Amino acid sequence: MNEKMSELFQSDLPCASAQEEFDRCTFDVPFGAVDTHAHVISGSELHPFAVDRSYTPPPAPEDKYLEMLDALQMTYGVLVQVSVYGTDNSCMLEVLKRHPNKLRGIAVVSPDITDKELEALHQIGIRGLRINVLFGGGVGFSVMERLADRIKDLGWHMQFLLDARNLPELMPRMIKLPVRGVIDHMGHLPVATGIDDKGFLALRRLVTDHDYWVKLSGAYRISEKTESYDDVMPFAQTLINDAPEHMLWGSDWPHVAQNQTPNTGKLLNLLADWAPNSEIRDRILVSNPALLYGFPRN
Repeated sequence: MNEKMSELFQSDLPCASAQEEFDRCTFDVPFGAVDTHAHVISGSELHPFAVDRSYTPPPAPEDKYLEMLDALQMTYGVLVQVSVYGTDNSCMLEVLKRHPNKLRGIAVVSPDITDKELEALHQIGIRGLRINVLFGGGVGFSVMERLADRIKDLGWHMQFLLDARNLPELMPRMIKLPVRGVIDHMGHLPVATGIDDKGFLALRRLVTDHDYWVKLSGAYRISEKTESYDDVMPFAQTLINDAPEHMLWGSDWPHVAQNQTPNTGKLLNLLADWAPNSEIRDRILVSNPALLYGFPRN
């Protein structure tokens, strides 16, 4: 192992285990509910990690993922290519192939991917590409226009893992993309910045004016209250009030790059507080993701 590689492994962030308990849901989860954001990590040498990753996670295998969906009463799930695999989507694709009626996926690819390869991904269940500028191993903004042009005829969207504080600078480019956009984890914006932060205001404009969608996920990544996440409520409710038709919910299981594993059931129960109206909640869980990912409608 060379010196650079050694430094990388020594600086790996701790990561939560895929093992956890789930609180029982405090509301009736409707049939057709979708967890729009989770990852699978095989732990096998057949799926090597990217050298430029930011952390080294423990395994989060297919069976544990499916158990999580069942525990949360999710009918469907969306797997997102985890950054530690770079552009090698094979681990996720193997799972998608085994569950074509239950799962969809978001891939990470090079802009040099061929049309034939993109079509093959579509047949397996991929419905979007991820731009990731927060963790090593991802694909960044330098290629987003090229990738968006490549996927527009497939009806895919582009998903962004970013810090919303950078949105004012990025918006002029993002609003010109010929595809829908999805923002991970409510913009990954620390709650300490406040709802009047320019980045959060830009996020709201993307949602209301430019056909962007937001994942109501990762509350524990932005909260300063690690037990209750109460401080996230103003952000989530503002986004829901702005555009309930553009909101999605995701577990963010298995909660990578964290010191402690949050209770995934508790994270789902936050939705009851953020969206106390059951019709809006059902929209977030069922009809919105059905439209975006192509799941069967009830």
